[in-house]
Amino acid sequence: MNKINFTAGPSILPKEVFEQLGQAAVDYNGMGLSLLEITHRGPEFMAIIEEAQKLIKDLLKLPDNYEVLFLMGGATTQFAMVPYNLLPKDGVAGYLDTGTWSTKAVKAAKIYGEVDVCASSADDGFRHIPKEYRIDPEWTYFHVTSNNTISGTQFKTLPDMQGVPVVIDMSSDIFSEPLVEDVSKYGLIFASAQKNLGPAGTTVVIVDKNLLGKTGREIPDIWDYEKHIAKASVLNTPPVYAIYGCLLTLRWIKKMGLKKIGETNHKKAELLYGEIDNNPLFIPRVKAVEDRSIMNVTFDLARPELEKTFGVFCDNHGIVGVKGHRSVGGYRVSMYNAMPVEGVEKLVKVMRDFSWRFH
Repeated sequence: MNKINFTAGPSILPKEVFEQLGQAAVDYNGMGLSLLEITHRGPEFMAIIEEAQKLIKDLLKLPDNYEVLFLMGGATTQFAMVPYNLLPKDGVAGYLDTGTWSTKAVKAAKIYGEVDVCASSADDGFRHIPKEYRIDPEWTYFHVTSNNTISGTQFKTLPDMQGVPVVIDMSSDIFSEPLVEDVSKYGLIFASAQKNLGPAGTTVVIVDKNLLGKTGREIPDIWDYEKHIAKASVLNTPPVYAIYGCLLTLRWIKKMGLKKIGETNHKKAELLYGEIDNNPLFIPRVKAVEDRSIMNVTFDLARPELEKTFGVFCDNHGIVGVKGHRSVGGYRVSMYNAMPVEGVEKLVKVMRDFSWRFH
């Protein structure tokens, strides 16, 4: 039985990407060498990274003042690198706290400067996106997490930023649909790869280089965006295999088109939320429709005593990865770009069958 994988990450990727990665691990482009053993400073790898950077620039329609980096350490490293590179010692950064990852970002930023948490949804377990908060035009930047994988909320539109550049963590929804906002509103976008972008091991950083070099602090080379830009993301040995996986996935995204990908993702979300809202055995965690994530759908059972039985029922039907994050429990269904509509339709059918048997 083929498994239908709703894991939050590392997660499903397009089948053709898996196949091409497998071939490259054995023999890359007929070189007689595995991609895992070629030099990262040779023309073969530089062609990979340059094409991947160009695809990102094309997909997001980035102006010339933006640079694309492939770094290591995941989004968690960026929680520290962002303020280290952007926040002056006497500066203030605004942060919107909408979940575990933004809370961690706040903690890291406070090491480097003053942080103004303008709003938080912690009071209800991060089950909504705050709407009422002020933007201070004196902030160095405004940090927001676009999609919250644990709570299942998604930030949809920016307020009037009054010229403040936005730093946005798009780890779990980058390239899930066309950008709603003009990309010039974003001073920096970062995303760890293991959701929509490729295999785990690298993190994409897209940065307006005009924002760099203004903190007044000395930064070690390995943490300095400007040094990574100068070395075209090969300041040190990069995660070659993960970056190649990103290139393959970016080619697939380009072929599919962001508009079509977005339409498909919304269709999948409508199918699943429709079942949860109309099936009395399931309770949505995010009540406000406008705050619901199209990537990560969270819910509970109306009869908690059936949780183990539901897990076995899903396993028996080839449905895996629906257990909620360990910090909150319940259920979480992650529907990244490579998840076909048919996979969600199968899950909905399983949910209906389970409800018919046990409600």
